[in-house]
Amino acid sequence: MTTDTTTQSTAPAAAPGETVLDARGVTMRFGGLTAVRNVDLHVNSGEIVGLIGPNGAGKTTFFNCLTGLYIPTEGEVRYKGQVLPPKSFKVTAAGIARTFQNIRLFANMTVLENVLVGRHTRTKEGLWSALLRGPGFHKAEAASRARAQELLEFVGLADKAEHLARNLPYGEQRKLEIARALASEPGLLLLDEPTAGMNPQETRATEELVFAIRDQGIAVLVIEHDMRFIFNLCDRVAVLVQGEKLVEGDSATVQGDERVVAAYLGEPFENAPGDEEAAEVEAAETHAGSTADAAPREATDTATGKENDR
Repeated sequence: MTTDTTTQSTAPAAAPGETVLDARGVTMRFGGLTAVRNVDLHVNSGEIVGLIGPNGAGKTTFFNCLTGLYIPTEGEVRYKGQVLPPKSFKVTAAGIARTFQNIRLFANMTVLENVLVGRHTRTKEGLWSALLRGPGFHKAEAASRARAQELLEFVGLADKAEHLARNLPYGEQRKLEIARALASEPGLLLLDEPTAGMNPQETRATEELVFAIRDQGIAVLVIEHDMRFIFNLCDRVAVLVQGEKLVEGDSATVQGDERVVAAYLGEPFENAPGDEEAAEVEAAETHAGSTADAAPREATDTATGKENDR
């Protein structure tokens, strides 16, 4: 596999405490149904923030609004003070990378090649250099391969570099997705259910990996249903219920909120939507997710930063 010819410099690291992500009034409607309603959320550098909520709460839809897969009906999303463009590859180039709830790897490519794909936004291909394969081309290609190998070492897959991605165990495929996302040198990493289907040992390893990512100066926003994982991991947690942010705070605050307990137990609370409204919103979100799954190129482009020319 060949890579681009000139490695670009990455954006400067965020200052401690700087607001990396600032989502304001994000609303997403599908026809007459509202899947996400007026959600505000910010993530600072050096933070790990969790996003939780029952099934159908709008978590993945909100993620899709942050990463350019969906254009919010209302509201805006800023990264380091700049409004993000409504294109997934431009969002990745700006400094936001993500993984997906359903693993999306290039199954017939090697582990190393999958990570090299993620380098796309940090390299610049020159046609003549690529055709002639001069010294500059080979130097840039070697630099990209070295960086990809470093990332595989970081996630614990260095010895699997030449294996096909499809032959990795499930937990290692999750690690590979994270390595590919990190290859774009993001300032913010979005993880959509990174421990889904994992055993306790794999979950613990993922927790340690996320801490290590944070220690490298990368802010993290994570969706997860494993409450023990999320409360051990996160500095702050926001709770979505039927598309609206119910509460936000540290682990103790969220766990002690009676509305959060009621939402997870299925008990009604004041101003809670009725069952019929809740079912309609969940169906709209599921339909939107199916539409996104039907366009794997666009989804992959968010991870790789490659423009989807459609």
